[in-house]
Amino acid sequence: MTLVVAALLAFACERLHTPLPWMIGPLVGTALGCVLGLPLASAGPLRNAGQWAIGTALGLYFTPQVVSIVVGQAGAIVAGIAWALGLGAAFGAWLAHSNRGIGGLDRATIFFSSAIGGASEMAVLAERHGGRVELVASAHSVRIMLVVLVIPFGFQFAGIQGLDPFVPGPARVDAGGLLLLIAATSALSLLLQRWNKPNPWVLGSLAVAATLTASGIELSALPHWMTNLGQLFIGVALGTRFTPAFIHTAPRWLLTVAGGTLLSIAASAAFAWLLASWVGLHPATVLLGTSPGGIAEMCLTAKVLQLGVPIVTAFHVTRMAAVVLLAGPLFRWSERLRRA
Repeated sequence: MTLVVAALLAFACERLHTPLPWMIGPLVGTALGCVLGLPLASAGPLRNAGQWAIGTALGLYFTPQVVSIVVGQAGAIVAGIAWALGLGAAFGAWLAHSNRGIGGLDRATIFFSSAIGGASEMAVLAERHGGRVELVASAHSVRIMLVVLVIPFGFQFAGIQGLDPFVPGPARVDAGGLLLLIAATSALSLLLQRWNKPNPWVLGSLAVAATLTASGIELSALPHWMTNLGQLFIGVALGTRFTPAFIHTAPRWLLTVAGGTLLSIAASAAFAWLLASWVGLHPATVLLGTSPGGIAEMCLTAKVLQLGVPIVTAFHVTRMAAVVLLAGPLFRWSERLRRA
């Protein structure tokens, strides 16, 4: 029932010419339905399939020429990592100031709620350091949903679309090549999942598809319906997080997270404009790369709106790796500094 509702909403958004109709329609619709108590649900294997489709589609952009261009933007990518860490610290200060007086709100909860990283990874780190997992998970859910809604609609309102000089390497769908591509990308994704690595179905499929494309091996393009279904599955997975219990969990906390997210988007827009003028990229591309959104959602936005897909992907992959690796050590360092 959830998939039927999501598909109908996607078709409706497509007719209304909204941005990212196959993700935003299911996301908003299932979120509202779940809040109202409808028995809508997300299936883990379908969410993985959606992430696989997006990761594979992104990897097909990394032709040898594109790889050289991305490497040439290493300075901008490093600046994006530094921005993410600084933005997370500022977001944490906002949450701590705005939620003074709330009982049981500890430093670990605030720190990992404000880190610009994956929701599941930050929730695991918060639990490991004694934080409140439900508040961390709710903060990241609100942040990602707001970024997914605000930035694409903002770009559509401003008429920003179709600036991307990059196109995927494979130009046509080949049945045999597609089966080989599915097998190779799924194999690494399953291996990364077995090793408990973050975002295994995005990063595994992305790594294999990008390596093949960069090596000049073009097995097949990805059918358009596959990327549409990928968007739908991701939209449902995000939307079904918003249950009635979710809304009743610390309303003040959720409001301050929403306010901080909007401020973060505005700050990222200003930073993107400055960085873009320095490195010669379009500000919209840099904003997608430095915004406080998730890797799958922001890279998908870049793909649909044709806004520098490989550059945005490089920004988010490196940022996610840096935040996941550094968040725990940075929190422990800040705790030692505070006690000292």
